[in-house]
Amino acid sequence: IYTPGIESYLHTRYRVQASHFEGLITTIVGYILLAMTLILCHGFAALVRFQRSRRLLGVCYIVVKVSLLVVVEIGVFPLICGWWLDICSLEMFDASLKDRELSFKSAPGTTMFLHWLVGMVYVFYFASFILLLREVLRPGVLWFLRNLNDPDFNPVQEMIHLPIYRHIRRFILSVVVFGSIVLLMLWLPIRMIKVFLPAFLPYNVLLYSDAPVSELSLELLLLQVVLPALLEQGHTRQWLKGLVRTWTVSAGYLLDLHSYLLGEQEDNEANQPVNNNNNPAPGHHNNNPAHVVGEGLHAAHQAILQQGGPIGFQPYQRPLRFPFRIVLLIGFMCVTLLVASLVCLTLPVFAGRWLMSFWTGISKIHELYTAACGLYVCWLSIRGATVLLAWMPQGRTIIMIKVQEWTLMILKTLVVALLVAGVIPLLLGLLFELVIVAPLRVPLDQTPLFYPWQDWALGVLHAKIIAAITLMGPQWWLKSVIEQVYANGIRNIDLHFIIRKLAAPVISVLLLSLCVPYIIAAGVVPTVGVTPEMQILIQRRIYPFLLMVVSIIGILSFQIRQFKRLYEHIKNDKYLVGQRLVNYERKARGASSVPPPNPIPE
Repeated sequence: IYTPGIESYLHTRYRVQASHFEGLITTIVGYILLAMTLILCHGFAALVRFQRSRRLLGVCYIVVKVSLLVVVEIGVFPLICGWWLDICSLEMFDASLKDRELSFKSAPGTTMFLHWLVGMVYVFYFASFILLLREVLRPGVLWFLRNLNDPDFNPVQEMIHLPIYRHIRRFILSVVVFGSIVLLMLWLPIRMIKVFLPAFLPYNVLLYSDAPVSELSLELLLLQVVLPALLEQGHTRQWLKGLVRTWTVSAGYLLDLHSYLLGEQEDNEANQPVNNNNNPAPGHHNNNPAHVVGEGLHAAHQAILQQGGPIGFQPYQRPLRFPFRIVLLIGFMCVTLLVASLVCLTLPVFAGRWLMSFWTGISKIHELYTAACGLYVCWLSIRGATVLLAWMPQGRTIIMIKVQEWTLMILKTLVVALLVAGVIPLLLGLLFELVIVAPLRVPLDQTPLFYPWQDWALGVLHAKIIAAITLMGPQWWLKSVIEQVYANGIRNIDLHFIIRKLAAPVISVLLLSLCVPYIIAAGVVPTVGVTPEMQILIQRRIYPFLLMVVSIIGILSFQIRQFKRLYEHIKNDKYLVGQRLVNYERKARGASSVPPPNPIPE
């Protein structure tokens, strides 16, 4: 019997299976149905007054709710941002939705992961920019955005207490805001570039090519190494903060919103404590939401967050036609973001293409190289100009001395970069290729090919991960050395210390890890008299085998140490009676070691 219901069910099932993620989608739908069932059971238990069952069902519902919200916040939202970024930038790479559909069908897991990674990077840098804005603007301007630096902010507690419709509303609002910013700073500038500079686009980015260099590793290198190294430096952040402050001051005086944007810290003394009394200053609008009723969403939000008093909120002077001025401020901000996006999309690539053309001619180059080269050239130009402007008042002699010092410092930095950022990542990437990639990817009847540039790019990512894990781990020699090098900085760089304590030990360990298995497989094994097939098998499998042996030895030694500590603890608790030393008295500080003479009786 064939009914329309069965047809609809089969059609839905086919659609779910065609998405290549039927297991994940089924699991999420199952958790949603489980949450709805728990809500119904909780309501029924409250109706019949089963208190223990109601509490148990409530706890189960909270666990399922928090789990689903975490998946949505960390998994679904960055994925939506990544796909929207890709869709809005199709014309920049001369691609179409059909190409994205083909790439998704060929590798669905990799495609989804890359889009999630790009979306996560976008969300991260957006949040970092919001934190920078909070350092410039008056406390209370960004009341509609959550402050991630607030010590009272607890996202898990917020997920538990807020109802589900609040989370849905916040999720939709976040999608609208982030999507609008992508349209403003990516899609609209691309359209303008195609109109005014038709020969500039598309970017030369080939994700699928026969070139030996993996473009995926290069893009990960750009996202994880180039951008953080450029943006996380102190002076770069200070430049960006100075530009934001200059724009804010200009917009504030132009629109008479200086008090609203920056407060009265320039008119009065800087860094004044917040006025917590109930009497505002004359000529100021009382924006204490705990005592003002009917001030709209702003006051309501402040009343929720500041139930114990106006913490982190400063009053401001409200000018005439305030809503109209806010609309003009938003329009001015959109125009500024559009112009900044146009400059960032064109200037580094123009500079990089011009520089690359001197030694590559008219051949097309991957835009990753041109953008990175142009970005660093622009940064070095601005940095050099600021340094020269700071040195000019000191005279020519001081400038020559500074140039000599900086030349020596640059030479030391190049040597350190060659060892730490060149040799170590290359050896680490080659070791990762021999241990994991080649045994899993290349069969025994084929010869693996190694590309040093690709191994170096992967080694840089692995070195960054290992350094981060080392800094978060327990205190040992490598962590102290990295912290010492970071504390010295580039100005006080110690070449001898870095080579002796960091570069030489790490390079020695990596070279031993690469050479010892090769000597055993290529030098010792053939002398035993094994067959050529066995020699090839040993050469291809000795690296993962030795890694497994070293891992097992490390795990066993760790467990043995833990059992020894447990044994000593049990023995001391059972057999050790008293833990106070006898026949030992601590001498008073400054007291003489000679006992005082006995008093002479009178």
